[in-house]
Amino acid sequence: MAVTLADIKKLRDMTGAGMMDVKKALEEANGDFEQAKDLLRKRGQAIAAKRSDREASEGCVLAKAENGFGCIVAVKCETDFVAKNADFVGMVKKILDIAMENKPADLAALKALKAGDLTVEALVTERSGVTGEKMELSDYAFIAAPKVDAYNHLGNKLSSLVAADAAEADHDTVHGVNMQVASMSPVALDADHVAQEVKDRELAIAIDKTKQDEINKAIENELRKAGLNPAHADSDDHIESNMAKGWLTPETAQIARDIRANVPAQAEANLNMKKIEMIAQGRLAKFLKESTLVEQQYIMSESKELVKDILKKANVNIIDFKRITLNQE
Repeated sequence: MAVTLADIKKLRDMTGAGMMDVKKALEEANGDFEQAKDLLRKRGQAIAAKRSDREASEGCVLAKAENGFGCIVAVKCETDFVAKNADFVGMVKKILDIAMENKPADLAALKALKAGDLTVEALVTERSGVTGEKMELSDYAFIAAPKVDAYNHLGNKLSSLVAADAAEADHDTVHGVNMQVASMSPVALDADHVAQEVKDRELAIAIDKTKQDEINKAIENELRKAGLNPAHADSDDHIESNMAKGWLTPETAQIARDIRANVPAQAEANLNMKKIEMIAQGRLAKFLKESTLVEQQYIMSESKELVKDILKKANVNIIDFKRITLNQE
């Protein structure tokens, strides 16, 4: 039986498998779509096993909430084509429904749940076999609270949950804050909920950056004292480039090199650590303000109100949120 281009396209859309694989399977199955799908599945499982070390950076993320419980699941694959395939998205929806019904405690428990005759983990492996791509159920998060709102961003690469402490909390306010979470990716609800290790890391980064800023200032001051433009000598490569342009002579270029070689150690030895600490604490405070949900500017406020002000006006108390994305941020 001759296989038409329309048949190949139809089966490819159904399975997400490659064009040549689909064509070969249809030819061997004499045009029988179900038999061709079985052939693709059997061959694909072996192919998928061989591709287990490949990167799966595409996929589908979906969230759902009802009756005081919400969860997010994310299944990764290799290509955007498969990620958009209706059967793949349907599988993610099925896993989401299983999670909503059974409320597993963690990702391992979700993988072990039954999806018909298979476990959820085996269901993902089977779909991987159909497409021949690596797939993995990579993320699962949930919230149980009096009111939980779910948000799915267009494209199925980002989902979020937000919980309020009262079932009667204003829906529009809670959903708006959920969109804030999706858009602005806060690290925690407020400063008190930021893990101490995160604060310690950010403070260490701020201290290092402040030290380097002070050292750079010292280098610039010495360059100016020598009659040089700091912008012409901010790196060894730039010095060489500006000497070739005639903006620096060989003599002034060497002076710039000497300053860049000798000043940093002198400047570091004379750093005012109290000043460094004070500036670094200010930078940490700025990080906490920009990165915690209630202190962020509300994205839908034209008057630049903070999220905490919006919540206060609506008498809504947000107690938790979750966010999962496959996007590069």
